[in-house]
Amino acid sequence: MTWQNCLMETQTDVEQLVGRWLDWHETGELLGVSVSKVRQLIREHQLAAAVPVERGGQKVPADLVQDGQVVKGLPGLLTVLHDAGYDDREAIGWLFTSDESLPGSPIQALRENRGAEVKRRAQALG
Repeated sequence: MTWQNCLMETQTDVEQLVGRWLDWHETGELLGVSVSKVRQLIREHQLAAAVPVERGGQKVPADLVQDGQVVKGLPGLLTVLHDAGYDDREAIGWLFTSDESLPGSPIQALRENRGAEVKRRAQALG
């Protein structure tokens, strides 16, 4: 199933796609920064956050942080996705949707330092 075909389904299933979510305080602890800095990173599209469950607060997918840093290549990729009209929730859905041709999901590829192909795919969305 392609991202375009599952966009509507993904928007309701982001919670399940992501698995582990971090609140802003937990994210700040992992990154070694304040909650204010986490808020700034989200605002500047260095990180993405969404409300995984109705009436819940915004959270950051845990897989966006690796070894005490934002996953390499994520900020640039988020910029490309936002320029293509994606909001954070849609970007998270795209990042965590499995793609057999990668293989795996875009976030898995980024975490494994295979970001060039992921960025090309994101650029094609625009």
